[in-house]
Amino acid sequence: KDRVRFARVHHADLFIAIHADTIRGQSARGATIYTLSDKASDTEAEALAEKENRADIIAGVNLQEESPEVTDILIDLVQRESRTHSVFFARKAAAELRTATLMTGKPVRSAGFVVLKAPDVPSVLLELGYLSSTSDEELLGSEAWRKRVAESLNAAINRYFSTEMAERQ
Repeated sequence: KDRVRFARVHHADLFIAIHADTIRGQSARGATIYTLSDKASDTEAEALAEKENRADIIAGVNLQEESPEVTDILIDLVQRESRTHSVFFARKAAAELRTATLMTGKPVRSAGFVVLKAPDVPSVLLELGYLSSTSDEELLGSEAWRKRVAESLNAAINRYFSTEMAERQ
């Protein structure tokens, strides 16, 4: 949750959590991009409405004087837009990353990762590979591979924001 708070405090327009985890067995390998699942997002909207003091939940908008129903609706609307932008970016990132690295069979997935739960910041979790896979571990240790992946991710970010700015004008 500290990473989510950090992104919000710094007025992030996009949040990318980069991971390399270990799972059982060595069959899983490749990169995957996760967005927040609808179910987790709905649960988080409810939790935010109950736990927070309703101040600064949505990009500095003070919801303290709003009814719980209005607050829930506003949070839901913002989350829907953020999820849409998250998926939009995830697809661009998957297309770019395919040129630099192996992607899993389903490269864009959704899950309820806490790090993706900022309601007002489009967020993705990029699983670069698995340390439990000797092939992935070797790639993760390669400076040339990391450079290709970083360049691809940079291209995806640039494509995302150039499209976003074109749509806003």
